[in-house]
Amino acid sequence: MGRKVGVREVAERAGVSMGTVSNVVNGLSTVSPENVARVQRAIGELGFVPNSHARQLRGGRSDTIGMLVLNVGNPFFADVAHVVQELAQPEGSPLVIASSDQDPELEARLLTMFEESRARGLIVAPVHGVTPGLVAAQRRGMPIVLLDEHAGAEQFCSVSLDGTAGGYLAASHLLERGRRRLAFVGGPITQVTDRLAGVSRAVDEAPGALLSVFEVPDLTVDQGRAVGSRIAALDARDRPDGIFAANDLVALGILAEFQGAGIDVPGDVALVGYDDIDYAKTASVALTSIAQPRTTIATEALRLLLDEERATADAPHVHQQYRLAPELTVRASSGAAR
Repeated sequence: MGRKVGVREVAERAGVSMGTVSNVVNGLSTVSPENVARVQRAIGELGFVPNSHARQLRGGRSDTIGMLVLNVGNPFFADVAHVVQELAQPEGSPLVIASSDQDPELEARLLTMFEESRARGLIVAPVHGVTPGLVAAQRRGMPIVLLDEHAGAEQFCSVSLDGTAGGYLAASHLLERGRRRLAFVGGPITQVTDRLAGVSRAVDEAPGALLSVFEVPDLTVDQGRAVGSRIAALDARDRPDGIFAANDLVALGILAEFQGAGIDVPGDVALVGYDDIDYAKTASVALTSIAQPRTTIATEALRLLLDEERATADAPHVHQQYRLAPELTVRASSGAAR
């Protein structure tokens, strides 16, 4: 294995001082264009890789933007991360994404990891809302924006869809389709309380409508299949005729289980999801869903994060909360009015 190339070797190849190499690597404007070109040529020839850890210790922070989500396998979070990554490139900031997997202890450890690595800022979809760890990290200087979680104006910036309006819109759509035995499938309930509240309000407003709730520990296809199996085993007279799932993955799991059990969607049971991921429109029965504007969410989250990171005493940061309006995308799974 060859010897690691350092600043000394680059300086010798370029015929400049080690300080000049350091200034070029750190982007300082005090170096002449001729010497910049010589150092950059030497870096290319030698394959020199700057020590980013040492640079961040000198500068106070790294260029990295962190993103901590509930489940990195959820296409919604993957889509948002992809947009954030694209938008952060001109800022010279790589994106590092981590998954808490719905585990508060893992979330706390990952938060500590991002702090110790001196991340430039952090976008977080928290497991159980605002925690003392998040508050402490922010007080220590970590810019933090909450994703899919509405925070108070004095706490954090946040970007989220209006889940209450989304739940109301989904349930109202099912009720307009003539469904009266509705079910809400989602969880942990603490994370989807707003969506459930919207569903409950719509059901309360509809004479003769009933609501049952099936809580799941995570919003995955497997959990959807498990609930789908439970519902399929019910007598047809007791079975919901309209289901709102708290995300599309759960809805797709329910759909797969129903098809295996011979339950027709939407004939027997109308089905609505949430997020409108790409898989929704390509399912065997195209899925009606509440759409989340992922590009807008990512753009606003990054804008708020950078605004907080760049705040000064003369231009202080003011926390902002964006609650976006939901939109219903109607497809075959919810059927026609009956």
